[in-house]
Amino acid sequence: MLDANVKSQLKTYLQNLKRPVELVVSADDSNKAQELTSLAQDIVDSADLVSVTYQQGKRTPSMSVINPQAATNITFAGLPMGHEFTSLVLALLHSGGHPIKLDAEIIEQIRMLPGEYHFETYVSLSCQTCPEVIQALNMMAAINPNITNVMIDGALFQQEVSDRNIMSVPSVFLNGEAFSVGAISIVEVLNKLDKNAAGRQAEQLNQKSVFDMLVVGGGPAGAAAAIYSARKGLNTGIVADKFGGQVAETVGIENFISVSKTEGPKLVANLEAHVKDYDVDIMQNQRALSLAQNGLFDVTLESGAILSSKTIVLATGARWREMNVPGEKEYRNKGVAYCPHCDGPLYKGKRVAVIGGGNSGIEAAIDLANIVEHVTVLEFDSKLRADDVLQRKAKSMGNISIITQAMTTEVKGDGTRVTSLIYTDRTTGESNQVTLAGIFVQIGLVPNTEWLKGVVEMTPRGEIIVDGRGQTSIPGVFAAGDVTDTPYKQIIIAMGSGASASLGAFDYLIRHSEEVEVKAA
Repeated sequence: MLDANVKSQLKTYLQNLKRPVELVVSADDSNKAQELTSLAQDIVDSADLVSVTYQQGKRTPSMSVINPQAATNITFAGLPMGHEFTSLVLALLHSGGHPIKLDAEIIEQIRMLPGEYHFETYVSLSCQTCPEVIQALNMMAAINPNITNVMIDGALFQQEVSDRNIMSVPSVFLNGEAFSVGAISIVEVLNKLDKNAAGRQAEQLNQKSVFDMLVVGGGPAGAAAAIYSARKGLNTGIVADKFGGQVAETVGIENFISVSKTEGPKLVANLEAHVKDYDVDIMQNQRALSLAQNGLFDVTLESGAILSSKTIVLATGARWREMNVPGEKEYRNKGVAYCPHCDGPLYKGKRVAVIGGGNSGIEAAIDLANIVEHVTVLEFDSKLRADDVLQRKAKSMGNISIITQAMTTEVKGDGTRVTSLIYTDRTTGESNQVTLAGIFVQIGLVPNTEWLKGVVEMTPRGEIIVDGRGQTSIPGVFAAGDVTDTPYKQIIIAMGSGASASLGAFDYLIRHSEEVEVKAA
C-alpha cells in the first residue's frame, strides 16, 4: 500500500511508541477494504509494538487504533490517506504513549471531563480543515478513555451522509446529535462541553500584564508583526480566534517567493512554529469585541476579558463574502458552501453552481468539474474577471456552463437542502431558475472590522486606512494585511505589511514612551 520512502518514514516515527497498540480492522472484498487491510499490514511491519486483528465492525471498511492498557479507541472509517494520513500517524503515536503537545492544564481538563462522549466526524480527504479537527478530537480520545472519535470518509459512506443531511465538512456529531460544522479547536470543544471553561480563561487573561505591543489576529500579517516585535525585545502578545485565517483553507500556494509550492495548513503550521520560537504570549480561541483608549489601549474580548497594551497592530484579516440573498443563511452548510476543496466531494455526480467569475470562482469550477456532473458559473459582470489561462481551461471542459450578467436573487430548497437558485438576467430583466444540489460562493472577501466601526478610519468597504508605516487614524494603533486598504490581497504582501506595522509601532514606542508611561500612571 505504502511506497518504500513512506514506509521508511513511518518506521522512524513509530519507533517512538512506548506501549502496545492494537489495530482492529473491519474489511470485506471491496477495493477500499483491501487497501485498508494492506495499510494495516504496512503499519504492523513498521513497529514491533503494533498488532492487528480482524473482526466485523459497525462500518466497513474501518480501522480502530486501540490502546489496550488505557482503553482508548480512535477509529478511521474509510481509507485515511491524503491529508488524513498524518492524523492516522498521530493517532498511533498518541495511543502508543508518545507525549501529546498540549498544555498540561488542557490535558488535565480533558482527563477530568465527566460522562461519555462519542464523536463522529465526517470529512472529505481533500478537505484542508478536516485534519485539524480530526487531530483535536483524536488527542482528546487518546487522553480520556470515555471519549471516542470516528473519522468517517463522507465520499465513501455516502448513505450516512445523505441520511444525516451532511452538506459540509468537517461535520461533527456528539452522541448522535449535530455538534459542529467547520473548523473547531480543542479549546472550543472544551468550552462547549465544560460550561465554566470560558470564564476561567477570561479570569486568567485579565491577570495579564500590560503589553508593549498587542497583535490582534493570527494570519500571515499578525504572525510577521509578532515576530518582528519580539525580535525588538518588546513584551509581545498575539490574540486570535485561530492561527492562519484564510490561509488555512488554501489548497495550493505557488507564488510564495522562495517556496515553489506549499499548502495552506503546512504554511500555517510553520507560521505558528516560528512565532513560538520567540517569547510571544499566544492567546488563541479569543475574539476581539471592542477597542478603547484610556491612556493605554484596551481590547475587550468576547469572553469578557480585557487586554491592555501600549500599541496595537490590527491584523484580523478577512472572510468569505456572502451573497446576502434570501435562503443563503437558511441553507448554509445544507447546500450553500464556501470551500469547494472541502465540500466538493460531497456533491459527486450532482449539479452545482459557482457564484463568481474571478480567479477563485473559475478555479473552483475547474476543480468541481472533475467531481460533479455539471457546473454552472454565474458572473454578475458582462465578462469573466479570471486570468485568460483559467478561462480557456474552463471553456474547454464539457461540463462547465458560464452565464454572465447574472444577478443571484434567491436560494431555494425543500427545508433540509438546496434544490435550486434564482437569478435575474441583468440584460433582459428576466428571472431564471437553475436546478442544482449545491452552490459554491466565490465572490471575494470582507474585512473583519465590524468591531472597529467608529473607532478607526475606514474605506466604504470597511477596510482600515493606513499609511506607509501601517499607522491608522489613531496614533499608536497600526494595521496590516487583508484588513487594510492595501490594494493587493496576497500572503507575501500581508507578511510584509505586518513587518512594516510592527516596525512602525516600535518607532512609535521609542518616540512616545514617556508620554505612554505618564498616561498609564
